[in-house]
Amino acid sequence: MGAMRHSEPEKRKELLLHCFDCFCENGIEGTSTQKPAKACGMSSGNIFHYFKTKDEIIVESTEYAMAQVEREFMEHAPRDISQLEKFLKEVPYWTAQRHGAKYRFMYQVYTSPKYRAYGKKFFDGARERYTAYAKQLEPQPEIPWQVVRSLICFFVRASVHYALFEDEDYLKQQICFFDEVLPLLEEDAKNGRVRQEPASA
Repeated sequence: MGAMRHSEPEKRKELLLHCFDCFCENGIEGTSTQKPAKACGMSSGNIFHYFKTKDEIIVESTEYAMAQVEREFMEHAPRDISQLEKFLKEVPYWTAQRHGAKYRFMYQVYTSPKYRAYGKKFFDGARERYTAYAKQLEPQPEIPWQVVRSLICFFVRASVHYALFEDEDYLKQQICFFDEVLPLLEEDAKNGRVRQEPASA
């Protein structure tokens, strides 16, 4: 059985996505082991040829599916400063409509004491990816990547908050913040006032 779990990685990825959709629909407590198996078109006995336990399915399906969501989010991220305004105004609504249920289940998992350590690992990885993206953007607005990374984290949090709660007033306040701050940062960059970087990355 152990060999089966590692011999079909592509099949396993496919099952992770089906399982995750099932958990998003029913929640942790409302999902018996039979439901994700049924979503995968197999018996509960067969699904455990690929996974050891229900906990393993929850952890791995959440990590894999949310990595896919993050990748799609970053594919829409601007590569040029001229694309920024359109991105800020449109993407929170797009990601909430497309991925709202996924974000809600992710937070159900990662705020649970049982799975919190896995959430910390996932978000540590996200910070590394945001850092790489910020360094990629740095030469264009001439703003230190540490500042760009802070703005990325701020915007992602605002987008996820909207996806979770559809709190449009909160989202609009965050967008207003960007509208006010970005021109100031660009002006400071032109005048050489934001080139000093924090002591640590």
